[in-house]
Amino acid sequence: MSHFIYKAKKASGEIYKGEKDANDRYDLYKILKESGEEVIDVTEKSGKGMSLKNITITLPFLNSIKAQDKINFARNLGSMITAGLAMSRALNVMERQTKNPALKKVLIALQKDISEGKTLSQAMGNFKNVFSSLFVSMVAAGEQSGSLAESLRITGLQMDKSFALQRRIRGAMMYPSIIFLAMGLVAILMLTYIVPTLMKTFLELHVDLPASTKFVLFVSSMLRDHGLIVLSSACILIGGLITWSKKESGKRVFHYAILKIPVIGNLVKEVNSARTARTLSSLLSSGVDVVESVRITTEVIQNVYYKDILKKAGEAIQKGEPISKLFTENEKFYPIFLGEMMSVGEETGKIGEMLIGVAVFYEDDVDQKTKDMSTVIEPFLMVIIGAAVGFFAVAMITPMYSLVNVI
Repeated sequence: MSHFIYKAKKASGEIYKGEKDANDRYDLYKILKESGEEVIDVTEKSGKGMSLKNITITLPFLNSIKAQDKINFARNLGSMITAGLAMSRALNVMERQTKNPALKKVLIALQKDISEGKTLSQAMGNFKNVFSSLFVSMVAAGEQSGSLAESLRITGLQMDKSFALQRRIRGAMMYPSIIFLAMGLVAILMLTYIVPTLMKTFLELHVDLPASTKFVLFVSSMLRDHGLIVLSSACILIGGLITWSKKESGKRVFHYAILKIPVIGNLVKEVNSARTARTLSSLLSSGVDVVESVRITTEVIQNVYYKDILKKAGEAIQKGEPISKLFTENEKFYPIFLGEMMSVGEETGKIGEMLIGVAVFYEDDVDQKTKDMSTVIEPFLMVIIGAAVGFFAVAMITPMYSLVNVI
């Protein structure tokens, strides 16, 4: 709980100064607004109104604004504007309706900015960690063209499709992830508890051990005798790889490797094609300039190789070249179908409609492939599991024959 000194204006127009305790300045805005007063200036004063029972621990991951909250925001705001509600009233309705405290604070701030004469896109621009440049640009285009409700509807649809695509991919990767995790745990348990017993027997009887058995025994002894060192080294290695993967050189290596993985690589290409087509279509349909549309799409795409193509496309457009040229020249990343549909769209003046058709095509294809993913990946998993089990079995059984001969 914090103590605030504020200046506010009453409904009668009288301006006065006051002091009040509140959780934060957004809470203070809400309290005064409910009283029919308008906040002019707020200053937080430390050292007053603090007590142990009033201390609130705020954990960012508990108050984060999820993708579904943003989708609902776009849809609901568009619906209320279509129904004839004023912007400030629509935001107030959503503020009272939402259960997410972080979103509630954002909505209060948006109301305040709009009451001061800012547009919705300008107010949203203050929350770049909440609203993407795609979202803000589409809202700005809707405000300029007088079709804000339609822009919000398209934005909500675009975000919903993108979010659904992410969920399908994560769901498809869940099965192999669980299998590999289970394999790792079983391997650690066997190397820690079962192998040492066999190792003791082999050493006592002086059995000649093959290279595969020596390797298994070496890994087992490392886990038993130097477990903390192995764990620390693994954590450092993983942490180093994660840090490197966030740098430009690391991104290029990891992103290129992902594109070369059988089955997964083709799926990644189609996902990027669908995302590019839908984002461009949404922006162009909302009236955003083509150069700005390509720039925003570059920010939406994550793979660095696709980013490079889009950056070059933006530069080419500024030189007067058609947008489809760069896509048709990069068949290794974007399918021929996408470039050709773009070319047809430029010739007919319906590039937005053509791109949405491409997006739907690849989204449906990705949807079907992710549903079949477990069937496709299962043979690969069986081969990997069989190879691992076979190696372990040979490594442990081979010395048994030598042991029988000794006896």
